[in-house]
Amino acid sequence: MTTSSRTLGDLFDTFGREAFRLETLDDYSKSGNVEAYHAFLAGEPQPDDYNAGWVEELRSHTEKGKRIYRVHVLSRPLTDYLRFELGWGYQKNMSGGEEFFILDTTERPNPLENVPDFWSFDSESVALMNYDGAGKFVGSEVLSPERTAEFIRHRDTALAHAEPFTDWWAKYGT
Repeated sequence: MTTSSRTLGDLFDTFGREAFRLETLDDYSKSGNVEAYHAFLAGEPQPDDYNAGWVEELRSHTEKGKRIYRVHVLSRPLTDYLRFELGWGYQKNMSGGEEFFILDTTERPNPLENVPDFWSFDSESVALMNYDGAGKFVGSEVLSPERTAEFIRHRDTALAHAEPFTDWWAKYGT
């Protein structure tokens, strides 16, 4: 599948226009920000510096006119992890210019059933995000260029069925 030595980090460093992320899991609690997740579960307030490094990276891109956006496929009721990710993570990341959309499958079929998590860059490159059964990130895989169109179709399907996060959160956020 992989024909290049490019990495996910390389793609983030070199994209020119847009980076899109599809999230499909209900729990990423074993991948990054584990301490913050435990603080959230304990009812502690969000630290001021939460996600500061990512927000700084987001700003470095969005201030240059680059778009970073994602769709999360989910259903209600939200897991504890999704309440954390949407309530702390998305809210904080928006301050860096990232855009969020929700594809809520609670009352309708999932048009992206069995599509894995991925990032796409400039509609030219795709990196699959691989997780174990417990939601722990185990690595990414940059796909060969022949696979890109398939994942751009998944991106377009996700966006066609999603709604802006702020609208969704106003209805269903906790």
